[in-house]
Amino acid sequence: MRAITWCNTMRRLGWTAACVAALLGVATPAQAAYPERPITLVVPFAPGGPSDIIGRILSIALSQSLGQQVIIDNRGGAAGNIGMGQVARATPDGYTLLMTSTAIAVNPALFKNLPYDPFKDFAPISELVNAPNVLVVHPESGISSVAELVAQAKANPAKFNYASPGAGTKSHLTGELLKLRAGIEMVHIPFRGAGPAAQAVLAKTTQVGSVALAAAETLIQDGQLRALAVTSEKRWFSLPNVPTMIEAGYPDFISDTFNALFAPAGTPPDIVALLVREARAAFQRPDAREQARKAGFEVVAGTPEQLTARVASEVPAVRELVAKAGIKPE
Repeated sequence: MRAITWCNTMRRLGWTAACVAALLGVATPAQAAYPERPITLVVPFAPGGPSDIIGRILSIALSQSLGQQVIIDNRGGAAGNIGMGQVARATPDGYTLLMTSTAIAVNPALFKNLPYDPFKDFAPISELVNAPNVLVVHPESGISSVAELVAQAKANPAKFNYASPGAGTKSHLTGELLKLRAGIEMVHIPFRGAGPAAQAVLAKTTQVGSVALAAAETLIQDGQLRALAVTSEKRWFSLPNVPTMIEAGYPDFISDTFNALFAPAGTPPDIVALLVREARAAFQRPDAREQARKAGFEVVAGTPEQLTARVASEVPAVRELVAKAGIKPE
């Protein structure tokens, strides 16, 4: 009866559509349940890379739990800045999301003009996974530990160079951090990806490799490369015999790469809360956890607050390292 009385009032005002919706119990457009159409997950890197792998694991899980297709959109270029800028400018309605890497916290130190602000333009959802970097050498190098690497580099300062997946990557910064902490000189040789960087060490064209673990793990397991240390806080689950840089005598030497989910700033809080719940649940599923581990990652599935704190600590730390290493922003 109250609905009919209310509708009579609305009818006099000409709002008949709202009246019919109320009587029939049909949701109005403003009340439509999210999501009511496919969601685009922007990955700001090329297909096949770490962020793309994690993005595809997530897209399958979210498509199932949300009942709408989650479509991967690879927008590579400019170290991830193109895709991240696209999401920063997207309508904050929950239908455009970002799966990115530590680049979101590294790039502010490496580029003078970014198409996004890592603090203002994104709503953090979850750090889903992370993985360390690893220092590798050829088994025939005569180097079996970080201490031996440092000793040889000091004895032959003009001899050593190290390969990384590219300038500005976390692996590159790991190499520069080693140089600073150990007081050694090594020439940086950037490659287009971690795979080619690992292959350069295998071919003996570079003496050392600082690469993402996933790219070198098979070569390490097969004995084709020797791992000197991983840059995680603890020994890595798949390489229990490889020490950490902390164990090698470098306190607080942690340099890992995360992959995390963000939405554009201004996305409605209820949508963000839903995405937080579903994204974290997705990587707590045994199948997703196993897929992530096979790809060389450990599952984190953290909270938005943890991701916020992570970015907030990474940005100034990277700026300081870049300044000390003398890396010039582009």
